[in-house]
Amino acid sequence: MSDGVVDLLVIGAGISGLGMAQMAKRQGIKPLILEAGNHIGGAIKSHRFETEEGRFWAELGSHTCYNSYGNLIQLLEETGQLESLQPKQKLRYWLQQGEKLVSIPSCLNFLELLGVLPRLWMTKKAGHSVEAYFGRIIGRRNYQQVLGPALDAVVCQPASAFPADALFRKKPRRKEIVRSYTGPEGLQTFVEGIAAGLDIRLQSPVIDIQRDKGRYNVMLDEGEVIEATKVAFAVAPDVAAKILAGSMPELTARLHEIEMAEIESQAVLLQADQVKLPLLAGIIGVDDDFFSVVSRDLVADEHYRAFTFHFRPGRLDKAGRLARIVQVLGVSETAIQSTVSCHNRLPALRLGHAERITWIDKTLQGQPLALTGNWFSGVSIEDSLVRSYQECQRLFNNS
Repeated sequence: MSDGVVDLLVIGAGISGLGMAQMAKRQGIKPLILEAGNHIGGAIKSHRFETEEGRFWAELGSHTCYNSYGNLIQLLEETGQLESLQPKQKLRYWLQQGEKLVSIPSCLNFLELLGVLPRLWMTKKAGHSVEAYFGRIIGRRNYQQVLGPALDAVVCQPASAFPADALFRKKPRRKEIVRSYTGPEGLQTFVEGIAAGLDIRLQSPVIDIQRDKGRYNVMLDEGEVIEATKVAFAVAPDVAAKILAGSMPELTARLHEIEMAEIESQAVLLQADQVKLPLLAGIIGVDDDFFSVVSRDLVADEHYRAFTFHFRPGRLDKAGRLARIVQVLGVSETAIQSTVSCHNRLPALRLGHAERITWIDKTLQGQPLALTGNWFSGVSIEDSLVRSYQECQRLFNNS
């Protein structure tokens, strides 16, 4: 920062924005992060329940990290967190069919699977929706009864219209790192470690941005103006569109084309001996009021268990969600020791998204403005950080 001008102003303190700032810092840049709310981490939301035995965490949002997440692993290494990884044990996912919990293999039609499996090597993902691609390679019935609901659970929204190549991108694995892991108190631990040492201002919503004399004037809602040499948007596309509406109308129009999905998430804490369900990774809802249930059992505890239900929006009120939770878990309402809920938003990608991103990238070429987030090549934590890395390289190595 010189003469009060910020080298890099990052709008949004989710994992994409924090990653972008840390990557810039790696190159000697001094970033400033503005976050509209009072939460850092974006879709990473680890809730810490207070119990007699101490704090017990559960994930309300993102919950998966693998040893193929190279950018995340580098950030954890740089912030001294690599030695604190908590391995996740291997457990099964189950399907919820009405009031029955059933295994995934029991619902597969293996004759149909054998008939279509050769298509796995003959069918390309590019240009196909999730339903068209996966329905072809495992069979229509298997898709509707098993894989379709499972993919809905992965993205916490109807996945059928997603581009097939936006899911399950192959990435190189760091074999010296445990395959699946979390932090000592959930993924929020990683966020807090990455954020330490970064200049972050909470409750600082940006309302406008204008370019003047080679710098950006970034206006906050209370009238404050911050000057910046470079700006990175690490927010949802509709949020970025609103801020950019006055200065880049064509880009704003393209950003408005990207849909967002709403998810209502609720976690419950119970004493371990109150739950008769076997230890499990999670539950996939089949034509149910919820997309998925994510279990804390992957990092087991002798005293407590916690389950986070990701509900379809607008289907149930607060009382209805709680009633469905106790039905699925097979417990009484009095067995629930504590509960917490939150509202999540995720991008709803559609066919043609790659072409839209190509247009956006061409528009950004040569400009000291970056866009990052979980709405470019995929919705995972690593997809977000891959985009942040690419944009950081463009801003500071290609300028």
